[in-house]
Amino acid sequence: MSPKEPRKPHGAIAPDVERFAFTPENLEKAKAVIARYPEGRQASAVLPLLHLAQDQHGGWLPQAALDYVAELLSMPRIKVYEVASFYDMFHLEPTAPIKVRVCTTTPCWLCGAEEVLKACREVLGCEVGENSPDGRFFLREFECLGACANAPVMWIGEDYFEDLDYERTKAVLEAIKRGERPKPGPQSGRRGSMPAGGKTTLLDLD
Repeated sequence: MSPKEPRKPHGAIAPDVERFAFTPENLEKAKAVIARYPEGRQASAVLPLLHLAQDQHGGWLPQAALDYVAELLSMPRIKVYEVASFYDMFHLEPTAPIKVRVCTTTPCWLCGAEEVLKACREVLGCEVGENSPDGRFFLREFECLGACANAPVMWIGEDYFEDLDYERTKAVLEAIKRGERPKPGPQSGRRGSMPAGGKTTLLDLD
């Protein structure tokens, strides 16, 4: 089943809409973002506003949301469509709100991304490009997430989960399914991107 044919057993996937507008809280956030840019350069706020709209609408952008952002920024609609269709983090078709993105670029694949994907399929109950049966998760492969030293890597929401294997991936996903927010970063116990065996340089620094 592709994202074009989402499963909706519990209505967790946001519907398409004829009209879209930011909530009062998000409108204030949008205004604060727009105010960062000089007069005549408000279009520079298009990326953060699209992120805000996507979050508000349950993880994807209907055309009404794109048109709303265009109007808010006094941009031609086609320019907003171009931005939203170019960047891979925006979704223009219905997907579940929790995006599980598994990096499958060469470093992650060599370090075991296949086992990460296997755990995702088992825990979520869906294949890559599908929504989970409960309508909460959307599983996809993703190109380089920029954390190659901590491969393999999975990006969920605002968090990176690194140094994954089959069991660690299952533990992260099962915690999220329970409504918890597992600690992001390396799941192996190491700190940041230091060598797995501990520091080898700067030993006098904490």
